Amino acid sequence: MGWQLSRFALTKQVPLTISRGTTAKVEHLLLEFSYGGCTGRGETGGFDTGQRCFDTPALEQELRQWLPSLGADAPPPRQQWRSLLAPLSPPARCAVDLALHDWWGKQMGYPLWQLWGLGLDRLKPTSITLGLGSVEEMLQRLNSWRCMLPATRVKLKLGSPAGISHDQALVEALLPHLAGAELQVDANGGWDLETAKFMLPWLVDRGVVLVEQPLPARSGDEQDFAALHGLAPIAIVADESCWGIEDMLRLAPYVQGVNLKLLKTGGLTDAFLMAQLAQHLNLNLMLGCYSDSSLLNGAAAQLLPLVEWPDLDSHLNLINDPFLAPPRQGDLLMPSQLPGIGVP
Repeated sequence: MGWQLSRFALTKQVPLTISRGTTAKVEHLLLEFSYGGCTGRGETGGFDTGQRCFDTPALEQELRQWLPSLGADAPPPRQQWRSLLAPLSPPARCAVDLALHDWWGKQMGYPLWQLWGLGLDRLKPTSITLGLGSVEEMLQRLNSWRCMLPATRVKLKLGSPAGISHDQALVEALLPHLAGAELQVDANGGWDLETAKFMLPWLVDRGVVLVEQPLPARSGDEQDFAALHGLAPIAIVADESCWGIEDMLRLAPYVQGVNLKLLKTGGLTDAFLMAQLAQHLNLNLMLGCYSDSSLLNGAAAQLLPLVEWPDLDSHLNLINDPFLAPPRQGDLLMPSQLPGIGVP
């Protein structure tokens, strides 16, 4: 059993600005696991959600220190992966979890979605993201997206440091250009409670269908979400506040959805468990990304049959993606038909 860890750079064609800052380039890690003539691959990288921050060099050090503990024997049964990887941080765990899943699927000869017993009859279009900026920059970005795909679902980043008036100006300027597209907004925790209480009904009046992470993530923030519950007929989706099963359970009474990102959940093992639990909690799922390549988004795409709001567009904004993108028809992303994660 052999492991190989290497770095690779990812550069955005258009830098993305959110309430916490701008990202133009990141460095990620590729983890390759080989055994029995078969190689599985996983990806991870640093990210910052405001309340939790992970650094790529620190993740590399964590993985290099932990991987030798696996020894050279055959990988453990899949049922043991969750407990085996528990000591790792979520993004480090993600790299190992994806490599093991990719290897397992390739050994079995099927893509993960088929091994999980999922079908492809309920796939939904992915949203495309418009970052914070001027009105002119926002509309230019929308036009550039439309040169690539239909953009039937648009996610607008709000929570501007310039204040609520700038957020409102962006929404008002965008509305005439939607051409029937669904509009979502993501404040990335950039509003306080009073601003959120004002903005939710205001956004409903303008046809917005969901608001993602309106409030800052913090310990006990379920009470903040409770203060918004039932205020307006709009779906509230928790992202930075929801990392794992425990977060999903505490937030479920007050939100209509949660955003699963594999770097937060620690890979596919817990993400699949959370997706199954969401069905019992009557929660819809968003499936999101950070500055991720086609490998990480291709792994996430295996969950698409369970997702109401796909948001896997980061790989479409890269100028140096080292992997082949997951298949898509227009803005309808699909899990690969190839074995494992399915990303060549």
